Amino acid sequence: MVDSPRTCLLISDFTLEPLPQLLGREGESILKDVIVAPFNQVNQLLLDHSHKIWQTNPEVVIVWTRPELAITNFGRLCLSEKVTEAEIDSQVSEFALQVAALSDRVGMVLVPSWSFPPTKRGLGLLDLRPPQGRAANLLRMNCKLIETLAPCNNVYVLDTQNWLARATPSAQDSKLWYLAKMVFNSDVMKIATKEIVAALETHFSHSRKLLILDLDDTLWGGVVGEVGWQNIELGGHSPLGEAFQEFQIALKALTRRGVALAIVSKNSEAVALEAIDSHPEMQLRREDFVAWRINWLDKAKNIMELSQELNLGLESAVFIDDSPAERARVKEALPDVLVPNWPIDKMKYCAALDVLSCFDSTAYTSEDERRTEMYVSERKRRDSQKHYSTLDEWLHSLNIEIHADPLRSDNMKRATQLLNKTNQFNLTNRRLNQSTFKKWAEKSENSAFVFSVKDRFSAYGLTGIASIQVSNKQAYIIDLVLSCRVFGRGVEHAMLAVAINWARKQEAKNLVAQYVPTTRNSPTQEFFLNESKWNSSGFKPEENGEFKWDLSQFYVIPKYVSLIDDDIFLPHGAATCNDSENIFQTSNEKK
Repeated sequence: MVDSPRTCLLISDFTLEPLPQLLGREGESILKDVIVAPFNQVNQLLLDHSHKIWQTNPEVVIVWTRPELAITNFGRLCLSEKVTEAEIDSQVSEFALQVAALSDRVGMVLVPSWSFPPTKRGLGLLDLRPPQGRAANLLRMNCKLIETLAPCNNVYVLDTQNWLARATPSAQDSKLWYLAKMVFNSDVMKIATKEIVAALETHFSHSRKLLILDLDDTLWGGVVGEVGWQNIELGGHSPLGEAFQEFQIALKALTRRGVALAIVSKNSEAVALEAIDSHPEMQLRREDFVAWRINWLDKAKNIMELSQELNLGLESAVFIDDSPAERARVKEALPDVLVPNWPIDKMKYCAALDVLSCFDSTAYTSEDERRTEMYVSERKRRDSQKHYSTLDEWLHSLNIEIHADPLRSDNMKRATQLLNKTNQFNLTNRRLNQSTFKKWAEKSENSAFVFSVKDRFSAYGLTGIASIQVSNKQAYIIDLVLSCRVFGRGVEHAMLAVAINWARKQEAKNLVAQYVPTTRNSPTQEFFLNESKWNSSGFKPEENGEFKWDLSQFYVIPKYVSLIDDDIFLPHGAATCNDSENIFQTSNEKK
């Protein structure tokens, strides 16, 4: 789900037709306008930010250039002139820095990598040998471009060479240049469109986090209930068994990128789990799956229940099943679930998984790597709840510990990811790239804090953000963002307490939170409207979606929450309020 359509500006030194039309059609949910900059004015536009084209306020800029034009020293080398690597590298750095300067002005910059027509042999045997080989220099130029732009978290280099490899042999035809100043044919532009739209969806939308899998003829060959786990096709010396094993290895790799695996299968649960636990060639074991529904019920119903159990929206889910009928059923009943077409040939499963762009991400953090572990721990928490008669008793048993820290360089990447990907508990739905968020937090009137949570089962990681702005003795909560994994466990109260006590230190009179509604953040409104008796903010509702806290009052949190702040934020002299709640204390006082 994309927040709102954006304007895209195309800058190039060659004719990009039919890319603007293709982007307008394929990316209509993301892009409201596609504007083509004046032809072959790349340097002027990158250097002159007062040019009238920038008055269109593009939020996405694509800079696609020919290497021999963008880097004139490389153009000289292509004419067999003597050019040093240092001369080429200097121009590459200059170009990259001009592109990097856009990162503070727009939401996203895409730079297709430099390519050379595959029909050109260059120096033949010596083309990959420095210092004069064209291919050798082009590889180094692209590497330097990538390295220079890497610190800009909203600038991405796209692999043009991959597009050429997937297109027709005449992808780059010199005749096109002479006739229409086009470098690439329509096949390349179609592939480029798909990759650019995928990049936009990854950056501005929300990656899929949950892959739901069938079992029989999907994770292994054969029906386990009929042939037994000892006789399913998996591994061994069978080509089909090897294909299934490689598919499981590829799925396992996805979990290291933050994708959670689950099972929805029509099967006997005991028989299916025995196969997962016992077959020696299984690459995925029970602990690799965050949840499962293995029964004979409707798969759409099972997927709905499973997503609710994991507290993930259906728009986060992908469903893979070898049965066209089951795929059609889920696609019709649950349109928010992505159901990719799946090959009949089981030896093509890995290839089908490789081309899916729905799991792409703008960054990978330690929380992503541990996502499966965290969901498995959550399953253990839910199981433990059965042993307690009340919710309060269960929450006390978790030993929840919350660490509050200022926003800083070592937590900035994860904090930015959380800010841009969290929807349900998000006060304003503000979206910022990493550099913009950093600059905002560094202003004297602004402060931002992050919250990491753990309990007796495991660490949740960095799950919350609270940012505050103080102006004329009035304080405002700008961001209040919390992962749904810990909502309802006292973390939201800890975040408010830190914000309140920080505002008190700034001698503000009131703290105001203004709720900005979206299609998905109603839990935030319920929290502030006091609609939930057991979990409400305590803020006073005002007009225009505002909620206010009188900063002459201390804030109260549930007693089952332990807030560790190293005496950075909270006041001394706090005392217990009653049996179930307490005024926030510093870590030293609790000791």
